[in-house]
Amino acid sequence: MSSLLAPRPSRRGGAAALALAALLAGCAGVPLHTPAPAPASSPTTTAPDAAGPGAPGAPLQRPRARWHPVDWSELPGWDGDRVLEAWSALSRSCERPGAGWAALCADVLLNAPADEAAARAWLQARLQPYRVESPEGGAEGLVTGYYEPLIEASRVPRAAFAVPLHRPPADLGARKPYWTRQQLDTLPAAAAGLRGREIAYVADPLDALVLQIQGSGRLRITEPDGRQRTVRLAFAGHNDQPYKSVGRWLIEQGALRADQASWPGIKAWARANPQRVQELLWSNPRVVFFREEPLPDPQLGPRGAQGVALTPGRSIAVDPQSIPYGTPVWLSSTEPLSAQALQRLVVAQDTGSAIVGAVRADFFWGWGEQAEQQAGRMKQPLRLWVLWPRGPQS
Repeated sequence: MSSLLAPRPSRRGGAAALALAALLAGCAGVPLHTPAPAPASSPTTTAPDAAGPGAPGAPLQRPRARWHPVDWSELPGWDGDRVLEAWSALSRSCERPGAGWAALCADVLLNAPADEAAARAWLQARLQPYRVESPEGGAEGLVTGYYEPLIEASRVPRAAFAVPLHRPPADLGARKPYWTRQQLDTLPAAAAGLRGREIAYVADPLDALVLQIQGSGRLRITEPDGRQRTVRLAFAGHNDQPYKSVGRWLIEQGALRADQASWPGIKAWARANPQRVQELLWSNPRVVFFREEPLPDPQLGPRGAQGVALTPGRSIAVDPQSIPYGTPVWLSSTEPLSAQALQRLVVAQDTGSAIVGAVRADFFWGWGEQAEQQAGRMKQPLRLWVLWPRGPQS
């Protein structure tokens, strides 16, 4: 994701990186998870190992960012984070190491630090911090939030569960673009392609919409025999129609102010205006189709664009033209609900169509109600520092 404003087309069957706040408001985009792009390369104008253990060295240039070497003392809150909690996220990225990371990743996977002090010492000995700036030198940016929806569903339609979620229609590739959302709802010829492609049914059409915006999610499904199980829905395609923000539509209609167009605000408007919900949904012509996947480990998030499972609170989505996948990042911002400092070690493992530019990130909150609340309101000032391998170690 990202945001409820624009789709995130780069996730590989994974969560979204959504900036729900932006997603709904209209200036960013909600990520829809389409196949991941190839991993980004290392910084190009200066060799990635140019910064040795002594002086920081020269800036490194990325296509959409400049990295300025700094001392560890510049990282706000560095001594206050439990950096060992990020080790599992770093280890998952090291299963798919990018350019410049092979040697260090072998050490990450074979030698887990014993405690906080050991983890911090390892990072400071082997990595060089760089302040992330725009090509023009700006160091201030924006962080939004995304999460993996968890929604109650039924395997068969019944009174309270009548909104279907679909696998890709068999003729999806034969028509470009495919039918719009409104056409699929109203034209018999369009609806015929979805017949028999139902995965499950949810109660609220806005729940179906948020799954499509996020590109994936979890369903707690009640089977016909009454048994319940939790599965994951992963992105499997879309109708090739443009994404339109429902939050932006409400603002343009004069129904909500920009500061009200959060996901909770949109849901409240829908409850108060049930006769206009269909009109709201049709304002976004894009429809996303899913595939069902098992959920063998409920503690793991969906796969991000890097191809590894996301870690709640320790994974972010970035612009891979600014920060390569798998890079440890020091993030400095504030929490959306409490305004407390949010300063911690995270790993760049995902991206989204709304996540563009140097100092831009989407923070993965996880799943469940609290994650939804945090992600839906997150639109905070941001500063970033990447941690990149030093030169050859002695």
